[in-house]
Amino acid sequence: MTFTVPYYIVDVFAESKYAGNQLAVFLDADGLTSEEMQRIAKEVNFSETTFVANAPEADGSYRVRIFTPESELPFAGHPTLGTAYVLQRIRSREPIAALTLRLGVGPIDVALEYGDDASEAPNRLWMRQLQPTFGAKVPHTRIADVLGVDAGDIEDSLPVQEVSTGLSSLIVPLRSLNALRSARPNRDKQLELAQALESKAILAFAREAVEPGHDLHVRVFVETLGIPEDPATGSANGALIGYLLRHGLYGDAFELHAEQGYAVGRPSLLSLRGTKKSDGAYDIVVGGRCFLIARGEWFAG
Repeated sequence: MTFTVPYYIVDVFAESKYAGNQLAVFLDADGLTSEEMQRIAKEVNFSETTFVANAPEADGSYRVRIFTPESELPFAGHPTLGTAYVLQRIRSREPIAALTLRLGVGPIDVALEYGDDASEAPNRLWMRQLQPTFGAKVPHTRIADVLGVDAGDIEDSLPVQEVSTGLSSLIVPLRSLNALRSARPNRDKQLELAQALESKAILAFAREAVEPGHDLHVRVFVETLGIPEDPATGSANGALIGYLLRHGLYGDAFELHAEQGYAVGRPSLLSLRGTKKSDGAYDIVVGGRCFLIARGEWFAG
C-alpha cells in the first residue's frame, strides 16, 4: 500500500543557500523498512540522507538513522546538525536550547544558538562528539601515492593517522594550500588502502586558507561510500580536532574555522572548538549554519 513520508532538503555547514553539504531529512519514517531507507538514499543520491522516528523518546530525544547511497552509517556530522535543524524548524517551531539525537553510536547532543531575535531559525548549531581514539599510522609515501601528491608535500614531523570520534578518518597534514588543492586522488588506490584500514574517509588539510579569516583548508575523500569528494564533513573534522589537540598544533584550546568543498563548487565553513583538559580528556565540538531549501512528500510503500 502506497503512503507518503514528508521530507526536507537542507544545506549544512553553509554560509548561504546552495552551498555547504546537501541533506535530505525524512520525518515520520517508522513505516519504512531498512531496505526502503537504503533505496531512498540511493535515489536521493546525496552524500547522506536521514530518517527520523515518528515521535520522540520519553526523554525528548529522537531516534535517527543515517544512510549514504551505499550503506548505513552509525554517525556522521552534517546529517546530525541538519536533522537537528529540521526538527527545530518543523517539529518544535519554537526556540529550544538543545536536542539529543540517538544515532548508531549512541546519543549525540546538539546545541542551538540564536541571534537577537530568538523567534527566527537558529543561526548556528553545535554538536559535541565522542572522545577520540587514535589508530593506525600510514607511511607518507603510501598516502602520497594515493592522493597524487609528492611525499615531500606531507608534513614530515606529523603522522598520517586514523582518528575516530564515532567514525574513523585518516588525517593527512599537508605543507601548503597549493599542495592540497593540487591533490588528485586515485580511486583504485583509495579503495585498496581502505581495505587495510578502519577508516573509509581521508581528510587532508593545510594550515592555510582561501578566504580571509579562515584558518584551515580541508578536503575529504570517501570513495568507499561512493563519494569522490565530500563538500562538508562534520565527523572527519571532529577527528581533525582530536588530531590537532593530540599533536599540539594550536595548543590545548582553540576555536578555528575550516573551509571545505571549494574543489566541488560547494563552499562550506565548519567551526571547530577543541579543548584538551588537565585530566587528559578531550572536548570536541563542531558547529555550522544550516539553510532550509525545500520540502515535499515521498511516495513510499
